[in-house]
Amino acid sequence: MDRTEAEPRSVEQETPPAAVEDGAAPEVRTRGRIDFPVAGASVGIIGLFVVFALILPEQMSSWVGTAFAACADIFGMYWQFLLLATFLIALVLIFTPWAKARLGSQERPDFNRFSWIAMIMTTLLAAGGVFWAAAEPMYHYATTPPYFTDSGSSGFDAVAAALATSFIDWGFLAWAILGSLGTIVMMRAAEKGMPLRPRSLLYPVLGKRAATGPIAAVVDVVCIISVAAGTIGPVGFLGLQVSYGLNSLFGIPDIYPVQLVVIAVLTAVAGVSVFSGVSRGIRFLSSANVWMALGLMAAVLVLGSAWFVIKSFFGGFALYMTDFFSMTLYRGDTEWLSGWTVFFFGWFLGYAPLMSIFVARISKGRTVRDLLISTTVLPPIATTFWFTVLGGTGIFLEQQSAGSISGPLTDGGLPAAVMAISDNLPLSLLISLGFLLLTMTFVATTTDSMSFAMSQSCMRTGEPSPKLRATWALLIGITAAVLISLGDGGVDALQSAIVITAVPVAFVMLPSLLAAPIYVRQMAKEQDHAKEQNRAE
Repeated sequence: MDRTEAEPRSVEQETPPAAVEDGAAPEVRTRGRIDFPVAGASVGIIGLFVVFALILPEQMSSWVGTAFAACADIFGMYWQFLLLATFLIALVLIFTPWAKARLGSQERPDFNRFSWIAMIMTTLLAAGGVFWAAAEPMYHYATTPPYFTDSGSSGFDAVAAALATSFIDWGFLAWAILGSLGTIVMMRAAEKGMPLRPRSLLYPVLGKRAATGPIAAVVDVVCIISVAAGTIGPVGFLGLQVSYGLNSLFGIPDIYPVQLVVIAVLTAVAGVSVFSGVSRGIRFLSSANVWMALGLMAAVLVLGSAWFVIKSFFGGFALYMTDFFSMTLYRGDTEWLSGWTVFFFGWFLGYAPLMSIFVARISKGRTVRDLLISTTVLPPIATTFWFTVLGGTGIFLEQQSAGSISGPLTDGGLPAAVMAISDNLPLSLLISLGFLLLTMTFVATTTDSMSFAMSQSCMRTGEPSPKLRATWALLIGITAAVLISLGDGGVDALQSAIVITAVPVAFVMLPSLLAAPIYVRQMAKEQDHAKEQNRAE
């Protein structure tokens, strides 16, 4: 008997394998049932956070700050080891013969390779793809990271050190935790009749019992809240950033109503994409993002210094590789780590369960090797080069004129870095507008993708309706709009809360370390056996 007949299939797997001409499978929606307790608890907890932030902003900020510091200090080392282990296991799996196994019991992928990788990359980069890429290398160039000062070494290349530190935060480990082993476990659990929900990541430990019960509900709620915080933060931050950019370019007042308009436009774009479906909306936005990013990258290289960027990339990447383990596991300055590496690791961990859901949804028919290379290897290399183009160009301009980039960055924060870089290049207005538009579409893609994942996490059966996904997208926009009324403090408190929610999420991701290799081996053997049976018949 074929394995697909022996095991019940979840309704989330009922997308037909036949691909349409443009590479995207026609979207099929099944009538589903919403898990109202999970949905209600998730919305209620987020609502309580917003209410307390409005009523007691200083106390809330203080409480979150204290909890953030404690979580980063206590669990930071565990997160560093967890992300490193995830990456190493994923890397080893790529070279095993089992990696030829196909995911989702499907022979053909639903999306062509370009669209598939574009959806993965742009969903994860979000606002970080522009503003952090421009600012973080400059921060580390202006103030040498303690890893290099603590080592007592002299004569290190400050540019390479700044870039390598940024690569640790946004490179191989970040991408591995977001789309590799967790996705494999999620898809294997779905083959066994489990839902595409965070609770299915506990399938290796609890089996079918992970589908029901209070533990399952708590896991879903925690993971939804974590990714909601991780998405609301960038949306609110985007309102502040774009408002700053419009003020810098056109003199439009940098005030709350302008920020509201930016968030409203972003939410509307995400809403339109939601009703277009995954096969059209997210796919179209993601592809547009990639082409815009490539165009802007080429423009910055041509108008800045391509030679400096390329030289800096190889220098930074070489340092990243040679000091990879020691930089990843560095614990010398825990206060610095909580503001940089541990903060980012916590942020990416918070995204991990729902990213596993989204990547599983779009990866049926891909081989395990495809999945791991396209989440753990290629995107990190592309991301590090993108950071070098923006951040490296900023450092180059800073070297030509001291204070030209670091000054605005110190005075205006993250959005000032990309504006300052654009201002110091020819065609500055076009470049600035391009970056603002790219950031809008990046965040809109993430909002759309994560509203799907949050909605899917609230479903007992079936896929979420466009109305449910649009409701989550709207709630994200409203929450962000309310929090930025408090200024930077409201968004900062929410971003700190991401690290707090990452504490339980990190334990949800732990079973994947051992389970993913076992499942890959099982899938490869079952599929080989099925092929032998077919040949015999």
